[in-house]
Amino acid sequence: MAQLDVQQKLAILADAAKYDASCASSGSVKRTSREGKGIGSTDQGMGICHAYAPDGRCISLLKILLTNSCIFDCHYCINRKSSNVRRARFTAEEVVRLTLSFYRRNYIEGLFLSSGIIGSSNYTMEQMVEVARSLREDHDFRGYIHLKTIPDADPELVHQAGLHADRLSINVELPTVAGLTRLAPEKSAARIEGAMGDTKTAILDTSDAKKRFKSAPRFAPAGQSTQMIVGADAATDGDIVTKASTLYDRFGLRRVYYSAFSPIPDASAVLPLQRPPLMREHRLYQSDWLMRFYDYTPADVVAAADATTGMLPLDIDPKLAWALKFRGSFPVDVNRAPREALLRVPGLGVKAVTAILAARRWRRLHLADVARLTVSVAKVRPFLIAEDWRPVALSDRAELRPVVAPKTEQLELFAA
Repeated sequence: MAQLDVQQKLAILADAAKYDASCASSGSVKRTSREGKGIGSTDQGMGICHAYAPDGRCISLLKILLTNSCIFDCHYCINRKSSNVRRARFTAEEVVRLTLSFYRRNYIEGLFLSSGIIGSSNYTMEQMVEVARSLREDHDFRGYIHLKTIPDADPELVHQAGLHADRLSINVELPTVAGLTRLAPEKSAARIEGAMGDTKTAILDTSDAKKRFKSAPRFAPAGQSTQMIVGADAATDGDIVTKASTLYDRFGLRRVYYSAFSPIPDASAVLPLQRPPLMREHRLYQSDWLMRFYDYTPADVVAAADATTGMLPLDIDPKLAWALKFRGSFPVDVNRAPREALLRVPGLGVKAVTAILAARRWRRLHLADVARLTVSVAKVRPFLIAEDWRPVALSDRAELRPVVAPKTEQLELFAA
């Protein structure tokens, strides 16, 4: 095989990394190089990986694999052992040089590094740790580093990774043990969750030590995250939501990411022929948001799904689906209802509810006041009572969905 130069490797390994969705920088410790020491900064807003900061800036990181070679043969992975793809591999030194070079050119503000398994889990993890160690210790790099860790690696190597990286992530891969056993038989759900438990313990221990000793080292200050593939197995949306909630509770995760399965070349016969609708991935993210910020329980979200299929509706969001199923909980009085009830109103976000609670301390709110806090007052009207509004006719409608569901229309290609 012809020797590849760094640019050719970058083209292959950056493309191979696109299937990793779990990259963000929120929650990291702030580091800067303003005093003239070091390189880089993590003080760059709420996100990396082609996300948008609160001030509107688009910020990104170098997102690559160390190698796309792998000793595992997971059916759903394009980089599996039996896949007919062009292989490439960076050395640790090459990744360090690329990161620094890209940063100095103002292309990136951090590094997201994952890898296939080459040689052994320990060997691969050693190489990834060496990248982070060299950036931090040899070059005083103060930007953001996210490492995708390997559950089978020695715990001490994972611990070393956490001392240099801002965030660690360990992919659970699939929502159910049955799905993992069928599609990735060389991986173990018990080992994956064991590694996540060890990471949680290390984060808590070092956080506690940091409160008592200023010199105590930091360990993955931005926490840990994970990723689940959606649509590669028979797991329903209800299964996925329940699994995500369990992971949040047991391992204190910062985020669970969802990645819609994408058909790959020379795919195994056990995989579906078509990818799931991308809207399904979007609805799962919305459900995740409801559990994290709107006080919905997993049971609430599952109740919004179809009772027969376990799937969330694709044409309306899960919050609206829940409200339509539980019409008896509405309408709520915008001038009297508690925060929990207002958060259930479709069309009202957390900021809008906070503004309502603050404003009603001084005066009675009218429908026009609520309209200024939401994108679509038509979506809100059937579910609340205001000083000058009662949804009598709307509440009596047997079928409310056509009134509040978003209208779908075919956009004209050359519309002005």
